[in-house]
Amino acid sequence: MEILILKADEVKAAMPTGDGIAATKEAMAMYAAKKAVVPLRSNLSAAKGQALFMPGLVEEADALGVKIVSTYPDNPARNLPAVSATMVLLDTETGMVKCLMDGTELTRMRTGALAGAATDLLARKDAKVFLLIGTGGQAMRQLESVLAVRPIDTAYVFNRKLEKAEAFVASAKDELASYGASLVPVSDLDHATGEADIITAVTTAKQPVFDGRKVKAGCHINGVGAYTPQMIELPPEIVVRADKIFVDTVDGVLNEAGDMIKPVNDGLVTREKIANEIGDAVLQKLPGRERDDEITLFKTTGSAVYDVVVAEKIFRFAEEKGIGTYVRV
Repeated sequence: MEILILKADEVKAAMPTGDGIAATKEAMAMYAAKKAVVPLRSNLSAAKGQALFMPGLVEEADALGVKIVSTYPDNPARNLPAVSATMVLLDTETGMVKCLMDGTELTRMRTGALAGAATDLLARKDAKVFLLIGTGGQAMRQLESVLAVRPIDTAYVFNRKLEKAEAFVASAKDELASYGASLVPVSDLDHATGEADIITAVTTAKQPVFDGRKVKAGCHINGVGAYTPQMIELPPEIVVRADKIFVDTVDGVLNEAGDMIKPVNDGLVTREKIANEIGDAVLQKLPGRERDDEITLFKTTGSAVYDVVVAEKIFRFAEEKGIGTYVRV
């Protein structure tokens, strides 16, 4: 038996951004149509850390696998990452392992593709100004995915420390030069928030990261970073103001996303306003944007359905392109 090994740079090189967004839309539709089997993730606590196992099966996409994520806070002292991830893909016909790929880069790609797909479905077609809030490990793929689906002229990049925003922009300018957008580092959000046609927040903040009152009519917002009940990056004002809210999975968002849970618990919005899955917009069971002045919002906490479907696509592209190394076992 041979297993294809894909390192982080090979995962990134295998699949173009546009194909990742298309694969994510397929996964959204399959999940909404109840064609995906996604058991609850298992969390095992060891003496020095935690290991999470996130399985998924989408037979229609020939996608079967499990993403393993380990969090070991003491690892940096050993020159090892505190958080690591590996995706294990299996053959749906035989159940044999066929690929091991870097799960960290996969997560960045599929999370970026989620926001890109939602932006493509919900943002105004003539959106020109983008605001990216956060410059961490997810940020580059978040920026690229929006540039891939809308004709962005100006992309503001925010970090509280301007030098970090400037360093991110410097690295992004070469990698994303083909999109032709002007990348502008900022440390003051008020002007950029009011000008933006699209806003993506990708932080681990526990307090809102922008002023929801300053968001203009017609804006689309992606809430990507907050993934626990304690994390809140989206202001409650924008949850209230949004004309339409879509989520990747209702169960995930209403159990894990503090910036959605708190407005419901505080009585600011109803659960029903938030309980709309983006896959139903893909399937046209629910309308997406209907007017230019609507404020639309997409919230994601992630799901193994996106990991397995996107990973399967990456595997196929890698095989076609001769990327990666086969190991006989």
